[in-house]
Amino acid sequence: MDASLVGRDAVVERVWRALAGGAPVLLEGASGIGKTTLWRALVARAGRAGWTVLTGAPTEAEAALPYAALADVLRPLADRVPALPPPQRVAADVVLLTGDHDEAVDERAVGAATRTLLDAATGGDGRVLLAVDDAPWLDPPSERALRFALRRLTRRPAVLVACRTGETGPSPVPLGLDDDPTGHRPLTRVGLPPLGAVELHRIVRARLGGTLSRPLLARLARDAGGNPLLAIELARAVLRLPRPPGPDEDLPVPSSLRHLLADTLRALPGPGRDAVRLAALLTVPTAKDLSAAGVPAEALDAAEDAGLVVVTPDRIEFVHPRYAAAVRESIPPGVRRRLHRVLADAVSDPEERARQLARCAVAPDAGVAADLAAAAARHRQRGAPALAAEWYDRAAELTPPEAAAERDRRRLDAVQCRLDSGDYAAAGRAAEAAAAELTGPAHAEALLLRAMVAWCVDDLPGAVSVAERALAAADPDGRLAGRIHAHLTLFHDTPEPARRHAEAAIARLTDRDEHRPLLTAALLLLFFHEVRAGRPARTGLLDRALALEAGEPSFLAGSIPAIWWKAVDDHDRARSRLHRMLDRAVARGDEPWQHETLTHLGEAELLAGRFAAAGTHIAAARDLGEQLGTGLVGETWLAGMLDAHRGRLAEAGAVAEAGLRRADEFDDAWCRRIHRQLAGLVALSAGEWGAAAAAYGALAGELDGSGIAEPLAQRFEPDWIEACVGAGDLATAATVYARLAERHARLARPWTALGLARSRVLLDSANGVDPAPALAGLAAARAAVPADVLPLDRARCLLVAGRAHRRARRRREAREALEAAAAEFTALGAVAFAERAQAELARIGRRAPTSTTLTATEERVARLAARGQTNRAIADALFISPKTVEANLARVYRKLGISTRAELGAAMGGPAPR
Repeated sequence: MDASLVGRDAVVERVWRALAGGAPVLLEGASGIGKTTLWRALVARAGRAGWTVLTGAPTEAEAALPYAALADVLRPLADRVPALPPPQRVAADVVLLTGDHDEAVDERAVGAATRTLLDAATGGDGRVLLAVDDAPWLDPPSERALRFALRRLTRRPAVLVACRTGETGPSPVPLGLDDDPTGHRPLTRVGLPPLGAVELHRIVRARLGGTLSRPLLARLARDAGGNPLLAIELARAVLRLPRPPGPDEDLPVPSSLRHLLADTLRALPGPGRDAVRLAALLTVPTAKDLSAAGVPAEALDAAEDAGLVVVTPDRIEFVHPRYAAAVRESIPPGVRRRLHRVLADAVSDPEERARQLARCAVAPDAGVAADLAAAAARHRQRGAPALAAEWYDRAAELTPPEAAAERDRRRLDAVQCRLDSGDYAAAGRAAEAAAAELTGPAHAEALLLRAMVAWCVDDLPGAVSVAERALAAADPDGRLAGRIHAHLTLFHDTPEPARRHAEAAIARLTDRDEHRPLLTAALLLLFFHEVRAGRPARTGLLDRALALEAGEPSFLAGSIPAIWWKAVDDHDRARSRLHRMLDRAVARGDEPWQHETLTHLGEAELLAGRFAAAGTHIAAARDLGEQLGTGLVGETWLAGMLDAHRGRLAEAGAVAEAGLRRADEFDDAWCRRIHRQLAGLVALSAGEWGAAAAAYGALAGELDGSGIAEPLAQRFEPDWIEACVGAGDLATAATVYARLAERHARLARPWTALGLARSRVLLDSANGVDPAPALAGLAAARAAVPADVLPLDRARCLLVAGRAHRRARRRREAREALEAAAAEFTALGAVAFAERAQAELARIGRRAPTSTTLTATEERVARLAARGQTNRAIADALFISPKTVEANLARVYRKLGISTRAELGAAMGGPAPR
């Protein structure tokens, strides 16, 4: 075994078994404990085994270079880049420096490209190892891209990450390796323990060619804490002594590695010491740059002999990353500035030159500031906004006072970059500081940025308040005022002020490329808020906005067309737009947009009665929302609505209660409205008419108080009427019917037509009026709506018709309507309504079953259901689909003449029917 792996053979085998089994492995230990050596050995073993090996070994200096580590990881997959979708291909080319692209690269597109490349690599028969050494030195853009990809891969590679532990307690697990919601591949954490005296003896002898006595080795192992790196340095110091220290004498142990290296540096000749310092100050030290800085080729010989560096034809590498850091720390400040100046004059790379200039400048310098700003712009374009923010800030610091406009622009660019990077706390602080110090238009822009931060963290009142201050500080007729008006249109929940701001934005913005997205958003939001205010729908605004966006939905309001089409029951059109938006978001790695689109898709499918598809989208939105740290309000409410329709009333009721508590806590009117609707549906489904009527009444009161005449997606009046009729409050039911008729007259939609027809039957039956004309109108309304548009509403029309026929003692018509309703509800998975239809059927009696003999499959399904197992559990146990379980249960119910699982439990308690 390699001498550097002495004492680690058991650890090597444990890690290898974990990697072979597919578990991610985290190697942990103090700096110098041997993680890198072990990591290299495992990488080499994987290569010998024929695995595809993707490695990244960043250094501290490279942490400032965006995508430096990611480029190393993806380089073996470069031949797959041409097959990527265009946004991902551009992103990969930028990362790998293999293409010349002028457009800015979104960081999310880089993440999506990384995911696609890794998915392709792991999709074959061969094994893949993704190995990262010294994870804390990953540049942030690379870390985010790899974390993004690993969390979403269809088939994960084996992952090996080395990470040092510090003295400040546990640090977060790199790359989200501990995030495994399936539990199938739990993280294997391997801590490297200290080495003993025997192992250290072998390492010292192999590295230094000298030996120490056993007592001295024991002391060395104790003082080094079993750390091989520190032990080597201690042994090197001991071997330099004219004689070994005696038992009563201290070892030549400086208090830290810095002191040890200081001794080594002092022992170097002057040119060698300067060469090592210059190398440590370069991001990637190369012989070419050092030569340009005046370092002769032989100047590093002594440092290489001392074990500080390894010199190759292309670059100079420090034996351990901490060596470079310790060297930098040891340089006096004045000397360090002088050396940075030397390097700035020597290097040819513009970004490295800017980095060196930033560290040697002590006074404002227009040229240096311009170079830094240009470098920041390049980082921003490459999708590294966090790094760009730091450089913009430094450029602003170095901008001369007479260039105040450039300085202010750079400060604002830094705030915007922090906002783009998702560092909302830092962006908020920077925006507040800028707003307090800047004047004129820059002051207004700083306030707008602060308002955007408030919006991002769900502080809607704060967003409105700060944006109004920004508007007051801006030229009322200028483009900046137009931008602020456009954002205020988004921030406002009440229609009238939002509408006024939209009109003001449209008047001030043009359709030039710079302003087109905001103009598009303002047009869409004006259309949206006019409809919500009860005004006629000006679809010309919608058409104009769709023409302006030219296939690129607005980042502020791209979902508005789909919201409108959902509201008018044009589900196919809404679904098509949302899927296109989702595809674009996935291709670009834009997770917030994916989350928004998935949520709207869930609602679209729920309204369309496609519960399985709705459940899939809602679950995906909730998973992504948890990862993004959203409030999970909308997606949790949708999940509750789906539960209520599926008969899971306890779960849905809990969601409603929690949502109303949250609304009270944060004074969130929208949250309160949607959860009032859910509470009403739960109560209605449970037959609690009074509670349902109260919930819907409270919802209507809040809508009326907010000025929202047309709440679009909230279609609650037919349920409110049903609850009032059930509670015997016919006067309120009649008032609500008039309210629904007003909504229908203002904007006729299939759901309002069905709701009016259904409610007319309920009211006439309850008032003792012959329901025959109303029933004829109900049949006509149902026939006018295609079966795939509102299947749930159409089935509820049958339920109401069946009840009306039963009360009129028309048993045959009642049975036909109720049996059809029950069948349609069952096909949809609307369990709560199916049970209500079955209960109505039970009240009129049933036809005798044609057969009471259960098939073998029906009996197995029935017995498992009688024991309380869910349809999914039964399906898994019998290796059939949940749909097959539902069909078998429907036949069992019919044959046994029962309608509930409680009756099934009683029926199956005795001998099985034969």
